[in-house]
Amino acid sequence: MKIYSKQLLNEFYQSLTYDDVSLIPTEISRVKSRNEPSTSAEFLGMNLALPVLSSPMDTVTGIDMAKELSSVGCLGILNRFDSSLNDLLIHPENKNGIRAVSIGLNTTFDIIEKLAEQDYIICIDTANANNNEVLNKTEEVKKRFNVKLIVGNIAHGGTLKNLEDSGADAVRVGIGSGSVCSTSIQTGIGIGQVSSLLNVLYSRTMGNYKIKIIADGGIKSSGDVTKAISLGADVVMLGRMLAGTKETPGEVIKYNGQLWKKYRGSASYGVKMRNEFIEGEETMVAYKGTVKNVINSISDGLRSSMSYMNCLTLDELRRTETYAILSNSSYLERLPKA
Repeated sequence: MKIYSKQLLNEFYQSLTYDDVSLIPTEISRVKSRNEPSTSAEFLGMNLALPVLSSPMDTVTGIDMAKELSSVGCLGILNRFDSSLNDLLIHPENKNGIRAVSIGLNTTFDIIEKLAEQDYIICIDTANANNNEVLNKTEEVKKRFNVKLIVGNIAHGGTLKNLEDSGADAVRVGIGSGSVCSTSIQTGIGIGQVSSLLNVLYSRTMGNYKIKIIADGGIKSSGDVTKAISLGADVVMLGRMLAGTKETPGEVIKYNGQLWKKYRGSASYGVKMRNEFIEGEETMVAYKGTVKNVINSISDGLRSSMSYMNCLTLDELRRTETYAILSNSSYLERLPKA
């Protein structure tokens, strides 16, 4: 079996995603238990206990989710469709730990000014960051205000210099990989998340850029979180893993004796509510209880992975250079059997 470095994975002839690769422990670990590694991360001037951001989707991040994630050392990005944002701007005393909000390209500069004055991180929430309108908006916001900016999304590092030059502090990497995103099907755009992350990572390294990398999409488990971080992501953005929790917007629905909550893509009909090109799906996910339980499970999985890989910090994990590429049968063999 061949052991692949990041460079070899980046040069692989096929596009790869998380299910295609596995970490290989090749060292005797000095880590005594999974409680020993530190999962803390610095991101845009904040110290996070866990490198997790919530996606600014209307069925994932409302006020409750943003506040709860902040309380457990993560970052929730309030979705741009949330009417509570207006109340926060009028009554900044209600901020209560909310640290990031998303905006659209049409958001006016008077609103952005208020967000900047209240020290929010701003996420320009678009499907395609490789766009002059996105670059121009980013550049104009940076010229006018002292604010940290997240932009997205990209699938390749070819435009990373343009994004950094425009003033973007972080970029969301991933197009079409979300579980309720149909962009790749509808447009034929996108590559696997492993290949996306590595391409952006090497573009950043070669250009000596400072922009932060957010792995956005395709993450189904704490193992995928570990893989994303090891491949160079500074933080991961989660949608479906957080969907269905108590803190997500929307009511709990009882159907066939089970509890559910709605989950949909930002470009779904339920969000757009008009007859135009749709790039998102709507579904129901099983109710999961509190988001704190999900975050604790991710933390436990990440720490356990780090103990296998002889890593005490996330920076050590990012220096991983030992991967396997899995056959389909090899991947299926690893799945739990009933």
